[in-house]
Amino acid sequence: MNRTWRVIGAALLVAIVQIGFLAALIEGRASILRDGREVLLKVEPVDPRDLLRGDYVRLGYEITTLDWATIATGREPLRRGTAIMVRLAPGEDGLWRAVGARLADQPAVLADDDTVEIAGLVDSDLGGSEMLRATYGIERFYLPEGEGRPIERDLSVRPFRMLVAIGHDGKAQIKAFFDGSERLFDEALY
Repeated sequence: MNRTWRVIGAALLVAIVQIGFLAALIEGRASILRDGREVLLKVEPVDPRDLLRGDYVRLGYEITTLDWATIATGREPLRRGTAIMVRLAPGEDGLWRAVGARLADQPAVLADDDTVEIAGLVDSDLGGSEMLRATYGIERFYLPEGEGRPIERDLSVRPFRMLVAIGHDGKAQIKAFFDGSERLFDEALY
């Protein structure tokens, strides 16, 4: 009988740990959407193909391509997957743009309260040029069934925007998808 209670207790403990882990993941994402700093980014078209995962658009952003001059590392080579923090500032048109970057392990130097840092990864060096590509984990947006193809087709001809919430640690979550000033889709909190 004593062994049975230990097995039941161990099973309950494992279940509680698993549920706690999942709840922490969900709450982490929800807290960024609820409390993160909102920035509006210009969307650029990228050609997606994935028939098994549902309708989505694969997105690029104006902040995806960075000039070496904005990165506070000199010209030392950065490997793919290197963690960086990109400083964003609002433009007069309401869109946020990259104004600086640093390696993630370097200390933050924010100029003022009007800037925010977004966490990214170096995606690739663009062939020895003065440009570098970065990803931020917000490059896919899933849509209701049947909505993906029309938006994908129009990405290069209409001014799509993405409202992104950025947490205090720089992690970003997509909050809403805009066609010009019209809010097309909102991301659910949970």
